Amino acid sequence: MLERIDETVSFIRGRIGGFEPQVGIVLGSGLGGLAEGVEQEFVVDYSDIEGFPVSTVEGHRGRLIFGTLGGRRVVAMQGRFHYYEGYSAQQVVLPIRVMGRLGVETLFVSNAAGGVNETFRVGDVMVIRDHINLIPNPLIGRNIAELGPRFVDMHDLYDAKLRASAMRIGSGLGVELREGVYVGGTGPTYETQAEYRYFRAIGADAVGMSTTPEVIAARHMGLRVFGASVITNIGLSDEVGDHEDVQLQGAKAGKVMEKLFTGLIHEL
Repeated sequence: MLERIDETVSFIRGRIGGFEPQVGIVLGSGLGGLAEGVEQEFVVDYSDIEGFPVSTVEGHRGRLIFGTLGGRRVVAMQGRFHYYEGYSAQQVVLPIRVMGRLGVETLFVSNAAGGVNETFRVGDVMVIRDHINLIPNPLIGRNIAELGPRFVDMHDLYDAKLRASAMRIGSGLGVELREGVYVGGTGPTYETQAEYRYFRAIGADAVGMSTTPEVIAARHMGLRVFGASVITNIGLSDEVGDHEDVQLQGAKAGKVMEKLFTGLIHEL
């Protein structure tokens, strides 16, 4: 796995020259437009990278964007990989490993999520305070010491200073950001009403099908992490959402996410 990661890093470096990203960004369903805010210098399609997974979900463009955002050098994943697509947990986090080996120190993750907290509304942006992972852990198996320790501390997983800054930036934008706990499940089925009630009972505020393995891998490598969810539907309601709705709500919230991420990156 380490050889595969470093081969990928070597290939990408051959395409981007001496560009060294400081910040990594993972763009979720419907949020790929945020990449348009990046002053692009290089674009690498996933399909051009040997052995790299390929996005199979509508709304996930499938390319790495290298450039500048908020005065920092960034690499943005325009499309992520999911466990439900048939990829292993290790394949899902391969891009995060590559980002870390390229020099990224801070990871920003975004996703579309169903609202578990009954005070949430469709279109809200939730800053992730903590998570509950129900997807197979990407650290299962032999530990690669060059990437991180065998046992990883999950305390303050989502950086407290970045979260505080996000709330301040949101207030300055006139946007009421929410804050809460995200549950990462395998999908691809949307949650049943009983599952929504269960997630609420165990302390969740939103639920989705990604993010948690990526964040675990990032922490394993010592990266700072900030995460945010766009609430695309409210689980315990009579409204029935679909993937088209998810993309639509993600696109609507994209401008807020762009300003939030840009502001936070500028302050790093």
